[in-house]
Amino acid sequence: MLVALAGMAGAACGSQTQAASEPKGKFPVAVSSSFPSSQRLVTNSRLVVRVTNTGHKTVPDAAVTITDGTPTHPDMGTQVQAFNYLLNMSDVASRSRPVWVVDQAPGPCQYSCKAGGPGAAATSFSNTWALGPLKPGKTATFVWHLTAVHPGTWVVNWRVAAGLYGNAKAVTANGSPPHGSYTVHITQVAPRAYVNNNHKIVTTK
Repeated sequence: MLVALAGMAGAACGSQTQAASEPKGKFPVAVSSSFPSSQRLVTNSRLVVRVTNTGHKTVPDAAVTITDGTPTHPDMGTQVQAFNYLLNMSDVASRSRPVWVVDQAPGPCQYSCKAGGPGAAATSFSNTWALGPLKPGKTATFVWHLTAVHPGTWVVNWRVAAGLYGNAKAVTANGSPPHGSYTVHITQVAPRAYVNNNHKIVTTK
């Protein structure tokens, strides 16, 4: 028990040190994104968020968080896992249920990614991926490779940060926090596939 408490204290100390070392201020960015609004079961798609540093200082740590909420309230939190929905039951171990399976998360696909983990860019913060410092004029591209597994109409929200600890704040040209939202309809019918005479897999609508 003493060892566990000491470890927790050390981890807390480390977080406080990192937070204190994160530069304070606003960091201008331009953000673009894409995600198909119409999808089908067991088909692949990509959520792409590109963050460009439009300021004169290096962004300490370009990060994107997938959040809960609605299009009008995109920053409600991270009470469920990214790309999941909240199961309305109280007697289950986890209330997160997948809408999409994450085939590959942002960052280089190293051991964690190849083993089905959250990828090299994953952080200890809920539903948050970071790609490190971003120099002026440079762009960080976050890509999630996804497979739809639950039909219905769903909302995917994202927000961009300039750091993980709240000191460095990303802002758009009008001074607002950069965020976005997609309303996606996943149809029940999965595409059909067959192998043609050239031994290639052909997917039909």
